Amino acid sequence: MASSWVPDVSLDTPFSLSNIPFGIISSAADPVPHAAIAIGSRVLDLKALSSHPAFGDIFPALQGHVGIFSKPTLNDFAALGRPVHRDVRKVIQDLLSAETTHPEILRDNAELRERALVPQRSVKMHLPMSIGDYTDFYAGFHHAYTVGSLFRGQQTALQPNYTHLPVGYHGRASSIVVSGTPVSRPYGQIILDPAAEPKQPITAPSRRLDMELELGCFIARANELGSSIKVTEAEDYIFGYVLVNDWSARDIQTWEYIPLGPFNSKNFATTISPWVVLADALEPFRTKGVENWTPLQDYLNEGKEENVFGIDLEIDIETPQGDATTISNTSSRYLLWSFPQMIAHHTLGGCSLRTGDLLASGTISGPSARERGSFLELSEGGKKDIMLYGMDVRRFLKDGDAVIIRGICGKPGEKVGFGECAGRVQAAAPR
Repeated sequence: MASSWVPDVSLDTPFSLSNIPFGIISSAADPVPHAAIAIGSRVLDLKALSSHPAFGDIFPALQGHVGIFSKPTLNDFAALGRPVHRDVRKVIQDLLSAETTHPEILRDNAELRERALVPQRSVKMHLPMSIGDYTDFYAGFHHAYTVGSLFRGQQTALQPNYTHLPVGYHGRASSIVVSGTPVSRPYGQIILDPAAEPKQPITAPSRRLDMELELGCFIARANELGSSIKVTEAEDYIFGYVLVNDWSARDIQTWEYIPLGPFNSKNFATTISPWVVLADALEPFRTKGVENWTPLQDYLNEGKEENVFGIDLEIDIETPQGDATTISNTSSRYLLWSFPQMIAHHTLGGCSLRTGDLLASGTISGPSARERGSFLELSEGGKKDIMLYGMDVRRFLKDGDAVIIRGICGKPGEKVGFGECAGRVQAAAPR
């Protein structure tokens, strides 16, 4: 990949020329949310870029859609499909390349460059998509095994269906927030004495607030109600990927989840990173996931081994005092099920996915203790202290703690990353 003429594109930036992730920004100069891409420490304002008289000529794939980057979400752009995403990304890469074939458009155009290429710190990030539905899966094999072992023992850690189908449930789209949004500690019914009979819950703020490190996938185009998507065609329905923190209140979940699964313990907040990394940007990082020893049903058989991505993931905890500790390093390769398999299973019965729908992987953990993606695993169910910088400890999250998730892949100068998926815990609001 060629270098960029854009200043401050360091070798370690997650937003290299190899990436070109899309997001929604606003600024003092233009307070109405609109589209942009990230490059190094700057953003390229696509609404400003589209004001150039030659925009339609250099972006032929967007003929008839000149105002698409003025929209407050990326939904309309996503719905155009992967061939259009691919062409637009290539043109932007060329415009920002040191060897650009169109230097007059941006590189040598001081007036447009000043308006369109601005520091990231000067813009506000918004949710990139209008999210109609949210489905959370349970595809992280080592997370499922570790949590199952905590509650049922190693012999029955995995439920009988786990290796046969991508287990999932429907989450709450209305409480999905962009990185940087504070998260209030939720209220719910909790059991203080699990050994007591009969069980007597109280209503109180959660005392076992947790995070979950996940990877999310945005749907590009819809399928019709009553139709299904073939696993071998599912890639064409993917717009791009974000990091996800699916906050969880473990004590509320323990009491409420039987028989229909989690409810108030999961519906209060889900944080996503603001930049959507296009599917094509992650193609070079395909790898083999966790091996599934169970013969697959035909509709889940992709016919290839390298069906997940090798994204390096990490979790930092920042205390109210500002001290930060990396508590986990793991990888997205630890998924048992791929996103195309999740899509194929999701639509098997005729469910229609829509542009902007979010699918999340479920918690991603590795086989070792330092690769776990939740406090539930790290603290072994709340029994073990996690050491933080400054001789502080945690078993679950305290008020004022911030969770910062990062993901990146690639070599220096060509890194592809997501930026931060961050949120700070606020005290429960008075009831």
